Amino acid sequence: MTGMRGDIVTSGETLPRASGRGEAGVTGVVVVAHGGKSVSTEPTTAVQPAVIRMIPVARAIAQALRGSGAVVCRPRFVLRGWNGEQASPVHDLSRILTDVGDRFGPVPIVLVGHSMGARAALRAAGHPAVVAVAGLAPWLPSGEPVKQLAGRWILLAHGTADRVTRPADTWAFAERAGSVTDVTSIEIRDGEHAMLRRARLWHSMAAEFTRSALRLQVNPGDLHGVLSRTTEASDRTVL
Repeated sequence: MTGMRGDIVTSGETLPRASGRGEAGVTGVVVVAHGGKSVSTEPTTAVQPAVIRMIPVARAIAQALRGSGAVVCRPRFVLRGWNGEQASPVHDLSRILTDVGDRFGPVPIVLVGHSMGARAALRAAGHPAVVAVAGLAPWLPSGEPVKQLAGRWILLAHGTADRVTRPADTWAFAERAGSVTDVTSIEIRDGEHAMLRRARLWHSMAAEFTRSALRLQVNPGDLHGVLSRTTEASDRTVL
């Protein structure tokens, strides 16, 4: 996506503007947020693994939304790191959301984030246009806020084989978030942090979640049934 404000660096990829519609015809926006490092002031680049990993996720979502008038944006954060109290990607994502509103108007926004990008997406969920957030293998250390999630639909999915971020932290966050909003918690058997194992499931889950969140006709099947259920952290769905 081009033309973002400030020093936001983008991938230059917008997938797709459906049916050749102009910006005034956009019906919704999905922002896909990549992961990073806990601490790093290095700039992101297009060839970093965390950035590249979100390309097939964004494409799967774009394919699912084809013909709907919704747009998928895959921006890059300025810096690779979260960087403690600076929470660098949260500020980037907030500016991106402002830019989306300026460009497309008051359309619903769905955030899909992986790892650090999931943490940033959940922090930025208080933006008034955000209707839903999917956190894939999220990095959610103890103490992450949840009040900003009120009124948003939250999907939290974590693999049992993740050795980078802790599934237990995700389920603890889900329990707290469930006190303020609807949360769907999904445990992926043998899923690791990069989401390469059982990749098709991760991609399909993200795609179906965005269709449901934007109130589009969903594909009937087991995955839709799972996503339509609100779960407790202690009673999450296992796939």
